[in-house]
Amino acid sequence: MRRIANTMSILLPLASLAMAADGPTSMLGVSMGKNAGSMSVPMQIVIMMTLLTLLPALLMAVSPFLRIAIVLHFLRQALGTQTTPSNQVLVGIALFLTILVVSPVAADIYHQGWEPLQKDQLTTAQAFDAGSKPLKAFLTRFVREKDVKLFLDISHAPAPHNASELELRILIPAYILSELKTGFQIGAVLFLPFLIIDLVVASVTLSIGMIQLPPVMISAPFKILLFVLADGWNLVIGSLMKGFYT
Repeated sequence: MRRIANTMSILLPLASLAMAADGPTSMLGVSMGKNAGSMSVPMQIVIMMTLLTLLPALLMAVSPFLRIAIVLHFLRQALGTQTTPSNQVLVGIALFLTILVVSPVAADIYHQGWEPLQKDQLTTAQAFDAGSKPLKAFLTRFVREKDVKLFLDISHAPAPHNASELELRILIPAYILSELKTGFQIGAVLFLPFLIIDLVVASVTLSIGMIQLPPVMISAPFKILLFVLADGWNLVIGSLMKGFYT
């Protein structure tokens, strides 16, 4: 729990960097003082609550959570265990593994962006640029050049000289596409051994005339047994985590 608290204390300042404006009495470009400009206080609260609602989705989309959640979902479908493990369990596993991977990146963001801003060593824009460098470096490791080119063409943005010059508005959607493809590729590979078991069981049941008994009911115990004997959780989670550290 202490590790989670430390990580959240790092991620929240990062979010604040993205939302901070030019002065201590402003937020999201809107004055937050008593003499607020054109927006009333209730409207400011609505905007803040909306952005805070979108923040978890943003953090999940630009982190390993996306790939891990997709792979675990495919694994459950391949096993044919319906809702076991439950969605809460899968999300919990993905969340803790994500924290393990992004902790060093979040620490770099905190030290390079948030700390200098608190000490008035950098402006908000400078702190955001400095804090986004570790995030860009992390996303660049897993993004595909083809996906980057796609969004460069869509936005009509000039091609950068190197990966460090990519903007987050290009890098983030390209990273999401790359992670979606990687997650589906891993999921397809996970499906193959269990699909073979389903085919064998279906062929045997049809050949002996067991038409009324669904083959899935017979193949499910064999698939679970295979997964347990092969220490499947260790293999799947280990392979996923090694993919982020290579």
